[in-house]
Amino acid sequence: MNKTIALITDSTCDLPQNFLSQYNIEVVPLTIIWGEEQFRDGVDLSPEDFYQRLGKDPVIPTTSQPTPQEMVQAFESVKEKGADEIVILTISSAMSGTNESAKKAAELVDIPVHVQDSKANTMSLGWQVLAAARAREAGGDVQAMLSAAKKARGSMVLMISLDTLEYLHKGGRIGGASHFIGTLLNLKPQITVNHHSGEVEGGRRSRTRKKALIDLYADFISHIDSSKILRVAVLHNAALKEAEETANRIQEELQPEELILGIVSPVLGVHTGPGAVAICGYTE
Repeated sequence: MNKTIALITDSTCDLPQNFLSQYNIEVVPLTIIWGEEQFRDGVDLSPEDFYQRLGKDPVIPTTSQPTPQEMVQAFESVKEKGADEIVILTISSAMSGTNESAKKAAELVDIPVHVQDSKANTMSLGWQVLAAARAREAGGDVQAMLSAAKKARGSMVLMISLDTLEYLHKGGRIGGASHFIGTLLNLKPQITVNHHSGEVEGGRRSRTRKKALIDLYADFISHIDSSKILRVAVLHNAALKEAEETANRIQEELQPEELILGIVSPVLGVHTGPGAVAICGYTE
């Protein structure tokens, strides 16, 4: 393992495989429960197949976090590969018990494990993981990695335009966006992640899908300092065309240092539903 410090995250990070491979990042999958079936997120079910089925299947899937024992297995695996210390960044503890499982597992292994709550999900977690990986690549120790991740979170902006609030409501992950219920009708809701509390909050509501995506871009721009070095990701729940259009606009108008286009993992798609588009970025 690079620098003998293993870097682990969970499958909600939405990092494309090439980054996971390039930076030697291990991923612990969450689980999708679909009726009598169980799938490891990103392992047993591709995002494309997941969203296709989600739009047709009357059964709404649920999710579950990794168990402490599954975390122990991940920790032991990297130890066997030569790691003598572990950094793990997880999805927000306000959204999932994954962080708690990692903490419990850390007490069960004879290798130092540093567990950090990202207070986020999707590429907001992914960017933090990449920042930690790049700090390690530059020769940084555990503290440098954790500090790099925390610094990235400090300017992070994550905004998501949903095509429907149905899945977030049924999955119980609606958090501070609960005031939407009963008032939405056919409006297109926007949600954000509060990177201090780690909770989902409600944003503006748009009357049409087209207007919702215009508003998403405008609101992201208003919350980020585009005069600084900017790293941005555009994510989608089987809405590639609209995500590409958004990414192209970001590239042309903001010229970020780094731009990633990706699909949202099934375990997050369970709660955000088909058609969602997100913009997530931070400044250096």
